[in-house]
Amino acid sequence: MLRHVLARQRDDDVHAVDYGIRGLHLAYDLLEDWRALVLVDALPDRGAPGTLHVFEADHESLSTTAGFESHSMDPSAVFATLTALGGAPPRTFVVGCEVRSVEEGMTLSPPVAAAVPGAVAAVTDVLARLGVSNDASARS
Repeated sequence: MLRHVLARQRDDDVHAVDYGIRGLHLAYDLLEDWRALVLVDALPDRGAPGTLHVFEADHESLSTTAGFESHSMDPSAVFATLTALGGAPPRTFVVGCEVRSVEEGMTLSPPVAAAVPGAVAAVTDVLARLGVSNDASARS
């Protein structure tokens, strides 16, 4: 999915990074002055694998217990770690796709694979709301 977003991106202020399981790395990077963060991730199945959800994170309701686990990508742990390091989370949006299974694997299920174009469009929409230019046709 990241390569699809990068192919449409032309704003130099946007950095698309696959943090994978490196939550501590993200927490340290967020110590820099970020205007916003867009997280793209799998969400637990609520009965409709492939369904996309887009929302702005509520940092106030997240856990405040810092878990310095370098191989965790739980957003609440990342933000708690960031806070413990003296930082503050930027405005954060989540583009998530319900998955049938959260077990490790290298392929997407058919419903999740079918949701990729919609997820790319959702990221593009969020970036547009943030005032970021994404018009690939404007690339030289």
